Amino acid sequence: MQTSPAAPTLTTARLTLTGHAAPDLDDCAAMWSDPRVYAMIGGQPRSREDVWIRLLRAIGQWTLFRYGSWVARDAAGRLIGELGLIEARRAVVPSIDACPEVGWTLTGDAHGQGYASEALAAILAWTDARIPATTCIIDPANAPSIRLAERLGYGLRTTGVYRDAPILIFDRTARRTDPPSITAVR
Repeated sequence: MQTSPAAPTLTTARLTLTGHAAPDLDDCAAMWSDPRVYAMIGGQPRSREDVWIRLLRAIGQWTLFRYGSWVARDAAGRLIGELGLIEARRAVVPSIDACPEVGWTLTGDAHGQGYASEALAAILAWTDARIPATTCIIDPANAPSIRLAERLGYGLRTTGVYRDAPILIFDRTARRTDPPSITAVR
């Protein structure tokens, strides 16, 4: 019997990134109900049911694609966000389905502290060894995420449309260098 692949645990100086699990629901639901979180990601809070479906999708992606997203927690165990790779198959024009999408969502209290950069450096080091290119979409008004994407090596491909709104589409080619100081544990 074949077992499903699990998300590896990634660690950085301040964070531990693990695969999603059912006990993460309350923390994730709290994050997605915060206006500081959803303002630039659809503009609407997510219901507990929607967050549960997102959590199940995150777990299922590891089974189907052998990559996915992680829950990031600080040293005290507080959820600081969800980050990683997704196969969302979004109805974006032009299509972004040629390669996995990278996404990041941080709790409102975690904004502006460098957590996204730190977590994404670890994620992209893991990803670069396995996947040749990734893409991301960002609301044109989300200047902090645009700056972060550019620092991570994403270049603007074009302006697209998603759910009748403009969206910026960025692409990144994998870097084949030594990864930053991270630990991957299965």
